[in-house]
Amino acid sequence: MEDSTPAIAFEQIEKSFGSLKVLQGISGSINRGEVVAVIGSSGCGKSTLLRCFNRLETINGGRLVVNGIDLSSPKLSQKHLRRLRTQVGMVFQQFNLFPHLSVLENLMLAPRQVLGQSRAESEKQAQFYLEKVGLPEKAIAYPEQLSGGQKQRVAIARSLCMNPQIMLFDEPTSALDPELVGEVLLVMQQLAEEGMTMVVVTHEMQFAREVANRVLFLNKGQVEEEGKAQQVLNDPKSDRLRAFLSRMSFVSQ
Repeated sequence: MEDSTPAIAFEQIEKSFGSLKVLQGISGSINRGEVVAVIGSSGCGKSTLLRCFNRLETINGGRLVVNGIDLSSPKLSQKHLRRLRTQVGMVFQQFNLFPHLSVLENLMLAPRQVLGQSRAESEKQAQFYLEKVGLPEKAIAYPEQLSGGQKQRVAIARSLCMNPQIMLFDEPTSALDPELVGEVLLVMQQLAEEGMTMVVVTHEMQFAREVANRVLFLNKGQVEEEGKAQQVLNDPKSDRLRAFLSRMSFVSQ
């Protein structure tokens, strides 16, 4: 029987850094197999929201349940937190690859240390995901020998090697030269088509319109507008969203 509970459910969540209230009572949900793009101006709370979803940040109020694990519970155990980290993959703006390890070794490290896979099993899986992101020939290369787009595709493959049920992307193309953006977005689009649950903080409006099921527009720590991607991006209701979109490019990379 298919699980109809949301992959992520959040109710009135708040997050502050000192006196700065970054998230101000945000509520919503991410369904399984859904791709949700989170957009908004710098400083609106997008990345903070994403980091709360895998407990890189701890919320100060409200309720947050990710893949059945209540991250807002004071009784959250380290065992449940470790389980969450294996189930939720995250890809950052920076690639965070270990420079002294080959691409293959970067991909094999966590499955061996965290999941207890054998070397043979982890190597087979690493090769599979390198093929998936279009980089099978880079297995023995080192990060310094890769372009920015290749590094980010390796970072995506590394997350996939943990067999996550949810993938979080924090502006994965923002550090890339414009000509390298497309190759990363293509990999993400393929993941979406395969049914991966994805939350993507992005400034790539064309990607959001074509690939995302829904869009959340954040403004000053609150959800200003949300809905189906085509509807929100083609016919925004909020003045702030209209102003935001007027500054963004819809040209495909």
